[in-house]
Amino acid sequence: MTWVWLISTLLILVGLVGLVAPLLPGTILIFAGVAFAAWAEDFSRISGLTVGFLAFLTALAWILEYVAGLLGAKAAGASRAALVGAAAGTVLGVVSGFWGLLFFPLVGAFAGEFYARGNALGAGRVSLATWVGILVGTIAKIAIGFMMVGIFLGALVF
Repeated sequence: MTWVWLISTLLILVGLVGLVAPLLPGTILIFAGVAFAAWAEDFSRISGLTVGFLAFLTALAWILEYVAGLLGAKAAGASRAALVGAAAGTVLGVVSGFWGLLFFPLVGAFAGEFYARGNALGAGRVSLATWVGILVGTIAKIAIGFMMVGIFLGALVF
């Protein structure tokens, strides 16, 4: 059973890195590590209810991460072009590394809003709201990821 815990631990550790590294689905990897350990132990130490709750948290983290930036833009009154620009910037950011993931949605929202309305100040406001939304989503994802690890460790101890 040592190999089970080794694989589970590796998945969780890579998942923790994935909370901040692009292209690594952090919460999904954390969940996979916990679910694998629970399954291998026949759900005796980690219950199916715990695994189900962690599945819910995994989905919540994923939704928050990808929707928060768009919600920030929409709250600032973004045009459809700004939302498309932010989404395109997010996709480009995912394949370009951490800094691209952090700033390309901002640039995309600015470009889309400026294209749609021709107002640099308004485009700046929309792009800033998009960026704040993305940061909030990322912080929520990191918090949920660490909460998942805490719940896992708690299930092992108690």
